[in-house]
Amino acid sequence: MEMEARIASPGFWDDAEASQKLLRERTSLEKTVEGWERLRRLLDDVKVLIELGSEAQDEATLQEVKALNDTLEEGVSQAEFRRMLSGPHDRNSCFVSINAGAGGTEAQDWAEMLLRMYLRYCEKKGWKADITELQAGDEAGIKNATFTIDGEFSYGYMKAEAGIHRLVRISPFDNNARRHTSFASVFVFPEIEDDIDVKIADSDLRIDTYRSGGAGGQHVNVTDSAVRITHIPTGIVAACQNERSQHMNKATAMRMLRAKLYERELEERAARAAELGGEKKDIGWGSQIRSYVLHPYRMVKDLRTGVETGNTDAVLDGELEQFIVAFLMGVRRYDQENAPS
Repeated sequence: MEMEARIASPGFWDDAEASQKLLRERTSLEKTVEGWERLRRLLDDVKVLIELGSEAQDEATLQEVKALNDTLEEGVSQAEFRRMLSGPHDRNSCFVSINAGAGGTEAQDWAEMLLRMYLRYCEKKGWKADITELQAGDEAGIKNATFTIDGEFSYGYMKAEAGIHRLVRISPFDNNARRHTSFASVFVFPEIEDDIDVKIADSDLRIDTYRSGGAGGQHVNVTDSAVRITHIPTGIVAACQNERSQHMNKATAMRMLRAKLYERELEERAARAAELGGEKKDIGWGSQIRSYVLHPYRMVKDLRTGVETGNTDAVLDGELEQFIVAFLMGVRRYDQENAPS
């Protein structure tokens, strides 16, 4: 095998970074092969038990067949889902930015609720999440926050969350207990490999240092060495305040900036392709994807797939898998594709 030959070659460790990347790739491929091998062995077991149960008319054996078949079906579904995570950066770690929409304290509180929801989701997935930038709200909540997620396939999953999220509830900040609608946007960028060429001229950068602000707490280290980098030609900003040295904050901010510029280039290419093809579709993150209604009834509904649940507390506590899986598997709303003509 070509990959094994490269690993066994005498000069393999001359480039440690490239070697580590190749080893990670091999591990990933081995896991994929092992997964399919397990499914193949399980299928063989099911076939054997079907023959034995049919010949002996053994009800217990047939029940075992059913249990194994259910396991096999679940395994195939999971493998099919992993196949959907085959984009060029789906396996990568990622950056997530949350921004409160118009509406002052209401929207800022909603943005903080989303931040908590995603941090809880990361805990459930076993991913490591670190807040790198956080601007506290004027009275409550946050104006914006950016956090990194270190975990295999975190970008592949989290890209399903990019878009506008809408909350409907009785406002805890309204003395008249009126119903309010709040919006917040979520942006997701993959952490790109160093071997991807993103040209950034030093003359195009404005680098500012400042003292980190906001509530801080367990997620943000309040330091004097926070760094904000502005890419002047595009106006794209990346900032980091959670590291304990200015050098480390700058390095993290530059990684974020590279990811944002790379994603911008991909979006511009997609937009140009759509124009050439005569397509009229939204490119980017500017469309509402999900509604969270807490009054007058309780419901979370994904507007892209139609998946919904009345267990709003669980969703806001990080139970997002049903929405993410449905979106990545290409589920579409009934009223869009199956409506009578």
